[in-house]
Amino acid sequence: MEILLISVVFLLLMALGVPIGTCLGIAAVVTILQFDLGIGMLGVNFSTGIASFPLLAIPFFVLAGVILEKAGLAATIAHFFELLVGKMVGGLAMVSVFTCMFWGALSGSGPATTAAVGLILLAPMVKHGYDKSFAGATIANSSDLSIILPPSIAFIIYGNITSVSVSALFVAGIIPGLITGAGTVLVAYLISRRRGYKGLEKRGTPKEILIALKQSIWAILTPIIILGGIYAGIFTPTEAAVVAVFYSLFVAIFVYHSITWRDLIRILVDASVTSSVIMFLVVFAGIFTWAASVIGVIDLTANAIIKISPNAVVMIILVNFLLLGLGMILDAISISYLIMPILMPVLAAFGVDPLWYGVIFISALAIGQATPPVGVNLFTAANLIKGDVDSVAKEAIPFVIMDVIILIIITLFPILSLYLPVMAGLYKP
Repeated sequence: MEILLISVVFLLLMALGVPIGTCLGIAAVVTILQFDLGIGMLGVNFSTGIASFPLLAIPFFVLAGVILEKAGLAATIAHFFELLVGKMVGGLAMVSVFTCMFWGALSGSGPATTAAVGLILLAPMVKHGYDKSFAGATIANSSDLSIILPPSIAFIIYGNITSVSVSALFVAGIIPGLITGAGTVLVAYLISRRRGYKGLEKRGTPKEILIALKQSIWAILTPIIILGGIYAGIFTPTEAAVVAVFYSLFVAIFVYHSITWRDLIRILVDASVTSSVIMFLVVFAGIFTWAASVIGVIDLTANAIIKISPNAVVMIILVNFLLLGLGMILDAISISYLIMPILMPVLAAFGVDPLWYGVIFISALAIGQATPPVGVNLFTAANLIKGDVDSVAKEAIPFVIMDVIILIIITLFPILSLYLPVMAGLYKP
């Protein structure tokens, strides 16, 4: 009866269009009150849900991303890549991909990356003859990399749920992220060549490229400093997030002179709003997970999954299809808290490495950011081009197919995810 109630309330609220975090919280609270599961645990779960050292990295990484965004560093990165590859066939499309890769690693947010890069590159792409829907789809799909390439908020959430080292997850995402980026570049190039999309009129001279590199080097160094510090064991991901904030402030104020101390109030407000939304979802999802565990939903579902097939590969493939479907209607954080508590005993039963699966899990969720009907990157891109989501989603299909192919490759070859963390001494399988 408890299982039926929590499921019905959750699905009913979802059907009414209630935000996912609120759906999770209300469904859990109603079930706890109705069956007297321990109302006193609400306060305990509320506090413990966010009282986690790894989770402290989220607001700091968000703040660093907002600082860099307000400082206009995306434009300097884009200009560098324009001079470097802009003249090639499909040059501006590839510039968009490269810029999204670097900016995604700085912001950690798909929609934020889509918005920042889109505002800079969509107009030049349309001006040079690119279809605006294709331009939007390229940027939207490239922004998927923001939750695969470190530092990634999605990896922090996964590590918090599964107790897997966030440092190891960050490093594990590097090779799969670069492979996904290469696949996106290939699709953008092939479509551009077939449609005759050209690049800029001229390639940047060595002197111009060098000047642009000097201007953008501070932004490019940000993920290198963060990952280098983690890789070398100098600081933890949470400490790295704090370093990223102070580094961003230094660069924005003293190097680029693009923000003033007065701008910090607006920056702090924006970062606080974004962080609050994430933490709100984390807390309510945690309460839902606890309630679901108490009434037996997690054990029941986990046992059902285990019985489907005795083969770990088949199980992972089936779960990947589930994640791709859920990614069309839910955000990555919600899916993580809904699915991972169920999958943890399943992974343990099959002997699946949790670090390797973490990369698979997040890569599958990344695809959902650019798939309708709730692909947040698609909506952001469609809004920027003042077009409809359907046209952008249609142009995104080749990119999504490539992402699925790469997901299969990552699934079949665990070494792609495990090599760097093992070599760095951050993880022992």
